[in-house]
Amino acid sequence: MAKGMILAAGQGTRVKPLTKNIPKPMVPLLGKPLLEYLIEHLARNGIREIMINVAFNHYKIENYFGDGHRWGVEIGYSYEGGRDHGDIVPKALGSAGGMRKIQDFGGFFDETTLVLCGDAIVDLDIRAALEEHRAKGALASVVTVNVPREQVKNYGVVVTDSDGRVVSFQEKPQPEEAKSTLASTGIYLFEPEIIDMIPPNCEFDIGSQLFPMLVEKGIPFYAQQQSFNWIDIGRLTDYWDVLQRVLRGEVTQMHMPGKEVRPGVWVGLNTSIAWDSVQIVGPVYIGSGVRIDPGASIIGPSWIGHGCHVKSSARLERSILFEYTRVGEGATVSERILSPQYCVERSGKTSYVGEDGVSLRWGDARG
Repeated sequence: MAKGMILAAGQGTRVKPLTKNIPKPMVPLLGKPLLEYLIEHLARNGIREIMINVAFNHYKIENYFGDGHRWGVEIGYSYEGGRDHGDIVPKALGSAGGMRKIQDFGGFFDETTLVLCGDAIVDLDIRAALEEHRAKGALASVVTVNVPREQVKNYGVVVTDSDGRVVSFQEKPQPEEAKSTLASTGIYLFEPEIIDMIPPNCEFDIGSQLFPMLVEKGIPFYAQQQSFNWIDIGRLTDYWDVLQRVLRGEVTQMHMPGKEVRPGVWVGLNTSIAWDSVQIVGPVYIGSGVRIDPGASIIGPSWIGHGCHVKSSARLERSILFEYTRVGEGATVSERILSPQYCVERSGKTSYVGEDGVSLRWGDARG
């Protein structure tokens, strides 16, 4: 079949504060880390040996997934960092540099390897991608999707000839300067020879350094255009948009947890909800141990994590409450992400509990 490599060593700075205390691949979606969906997808497609490079808050990934046996796979980890003035500090080696470190350590990449970024949700037909990669005699392949021209400035753009062979790249070009509308999805297929071309013991990036090298050397390097769902959470604003799509049922292979007690309303265990005096319009998920007081309104698509408390006459509209968040009496929360410590508006603007000039009343439901 093939082996798997998941890139999970980045800091996730563009989605802070969601990544203040967790690595970006551990950001939850329907109560599960993004990374778990990827591992499940690899397992369904017969990829059983998976390496994950880690750095920032690495133990949260390692403690959650362990050796992978719960998902029917084997997982190994490669930590990127070292000692600085007596302290162990994370230091990512870049998407390609981390793979070379793994290869130099134990020679893991001894067959075709599927490489994915740990912060996206995909349902790629992996077998079809492998077949196309091998049929073309490719040593490297990049999976692409067509995006509207006005969106190319958000992506690395792949330029190919008529046979699909990669001839150049553009990193986030302006629409008028883009030579293509094929966006790289951060999904790659590499043969072992490609890993050996990566310089050892240094930071090295796949898109900006490895790929231009492959083109310059004339390596058989192709772009694939597969039809699949690719949900990239590259920015803070993407997270809200993605969860709205998921709650509306627009993403395959993602199912609501809990029990559907009313059309479009799913509930976890042991909740305290004043059903006769609250308004709940789905799609809405209400996690275990949630309390919703009389007079509250919940308008979907909304997600309420476990242990939350929505006080009387509060109104929640198209919003996300992370676990143990309290929404104050009479407060209105519209198109926001709330945790016990911070509030993120749909625009990406972030405010914190107790900050001057913040009128919204919310906090920690545990005290």
